[in-house]
Amino acid sequence: MSKFSTAAKRLLVGRPFRSDRLAHTLLPKRIALPVFASDAMSSVAYAPEEIFLMLSVAGLSAYVFAPWVGLVVVVVMLTVVASYRQNVRAYPSGGGDYEVATVNLGRRAGLTVASALLVDYVLTVAVSIASAMANIGSAVPYIGEHKTWFAVAAIVVLTAMNLRGIRESGAAFAVPTYAFMAGMMVMIGFGLFRGLVLDEEMPAESANLTINAEHGELMGLALVFLIMRAFSSGCAALTGVEAISNGVPAFRKPKSKNAATTLLLMGLISVVMLMGLITLAQLTDVKLAEDPDTQLVNAPEGYEQKTLVAQIAQAVFSDFSAGFYFITIVTALILVLAANTAFNGFPVLGSILAQDRYLPRQLHTRGDRLAFSNGIIGLAAFAIVLVIAFDAEVTKLIQLYIVGVFVSFTMSQTGMIRHWNRHLATETDPAERRRMRRSQAINAFGLAMTGAVLVVVLVTKFLLGAWIAIAAMAALYAMMTGIRRHYDRVSDELAKAEGKDPFVLPSRIHTIVLVSKLHLPTKRALAYARATRPDVLEAITVNVDDVDTKRLVAEWDKQDFKVPLKVIESPYREITKPVLDYVKRMRTDNPRDVVTVFIPEYVVGHWWEQFLHNQSALRLKGRLLFQPGVMVTSVPWQLQSSEGVHEPEVVAPGLIRRGLAIDEETERR
Repeated sequence: MSKFSTAAKRLLVGRPFRSDRLAHTLLPKRIALPVFASDAMSSVAYAPEEIFLMLSVAGLSAYVFAPWVGLVVVVVMLTVVASYRQNVRAYPSGGGDYEVATVNLGRRAGLTVASALLVDYVLTVAVSIASAMANIGSAVPYIGEHKTWFAVAAIVVLTAMNLRGIRESGAAFAVPTYAFMAGMMVMIGFGLFRGLVLDEEMPAESANLTINAEHGELMGLALVFLIMRAFSSGCAALTGVEAISNGVPAFRKPKSKNAATTLLLMGLISVVMLMGLITLAQLTDVKLAEDPDTQLVNAPEGYEQKTLVAQIAQAVFSDFSAGFYFITIVTALILVLAANTAFNGFPVLGSILAQDRYLPRQLHTRGDRLAFSNGIIGLAAFAIVLVIAFDAEVTKLIQLYIVGVFVSFTMSQTGMIRHWNRHLATETDPAERRRMRRSQAINAFGLAMTGAVLVVVLVTKFLLGAWIAIAAMAALYAMMTGIRRHYDRVSDELAKAEGKDPFVLPSRIHTIVLVSKLHLPTKRALAYARATRPDVLEAITVNVDDVDTKRLVAEWDKQDFKVPLKVIESPYREITKPVLDYVKRMRTDNPRDVVTVFIPEYVVGHWWEQFLHNQSALRLKGRLLFQPGVMVTSVPWQLQSSEGVHEPEVVAPGLIRRGLAIDEETERR
């Protein structure tokens, strides 16, 4: 790595941490709350809005169902929080839903949950960032007009912050997260005081607008289906709960207790915010249309529909514009930072899956700052693709959302019921059995609720985009199964080879030095090859130009290297195939010989220089690696542009001369 790239990496990521500093990166509850719960708390910025948008399809009369839909969402949320408090106590290792399903339901169930969670983490980043840009766009129209590219930039910044390490990113995110919570609580409290106690009017800017039903008046099953669709969109408020169960190892001791406490705090704060915003939306008479251009019949020319939070803040703080801007800013910040929940959950889950050989092993490796850097970068890349593909539109992205999280919720609760059944079969203490029965009842109720929500989500969102999330889960499942099959096949192959004694020494070492020109890199390769003292040493060159080849042979004979130079004819001017054919013939004639091929290569200092050198060497190495009984040795020649060696023309010839002299002295002896 060049000095410039190293300096850039240090500026972006910071100085590397020693492995023994891992304990110092663990989080206290005051930092863990904004790190892991920001997603669930921030979802109140768009979950209530989605409820109203879905109900608007039936016109203003359907808004009457909004509080009831919100109450059902609250019941499900509290149930899930109570259920996951059992999970983090029973499985504190950080595997979360994946571990629960794998241990209690089997490998296939565990992979299903893992696939669902990985997809949901990516969607969490995309939805949160897109919603943040929508909120900022309510105050700054320029950002609203170019929200896709601002969303991409936000993901890049968030990635850089997480690459610096979980504790540093958590400390950076704590202030805006707590500012959001404080701002929302003040707005809700002040708004309810004005509207319910003082009985003041707080009309939103859309209060006088009229919404027409998109498909006429809905009745019967159509209305029920619409309410179910609004409920499934409102359940986006539950996302992020599972991240705490995956992030238990990041908490300070006692890990399980601290994680359970953080879960409870997160649930209570989210419930208050969700119902507070729905109540204020009705007090301020906010109008939100799924399709403003066709449904808002009396909107003024050029009207741009603001988000729910922005309209409520503008109405509540009608005489205090600073309050409106504060709420808009902190809401946008928390939505950006809400993606941080996924940036902490996705890499940890990826590391566990890599450890179980379902994902590439690189995902199990910690980076310079003790974060799972490869997982962080992978998550960012997938989220950017989604944001660009769906134009950073929350309403489009949210149709793909929450399918994965409710798949994991449902299977996790099923696994927990079996977990308690197994323990009850061996537990004899009456008090402990009562505790287990109570926990089992909580998980059973959680299974009933999350299973019902999953069915509703699939029924109402499948054709609207949920099928894409399901297809992605299936693809991930197939990929992880294939990766595990590959790793298992390699292990079996090595295990079978153990009894066959594959380490029988070869009868001879036949060394070949590839020569294209008689320059210093070639002389170095020749010197190193002679220093290994092979049984047979020869140099070969491929004749692609008669004039150049004759000149090379003449110069070779003139310098008298005492190493034969063979010329391989190539009538079609190829280099790789003639060398491969020559090596194969040697292996066929002498199967017990090992052929070692020395290839001189330039070491360059700039990426673009790589395109100007070593292309033939790279192709040849790639083909030779597949030949049994063939070893490939690269002999580097560092150019001045590369790091470390600044004067190769002075140092290297001496090394070459000494290497040749030593070998010649050995021959004389």
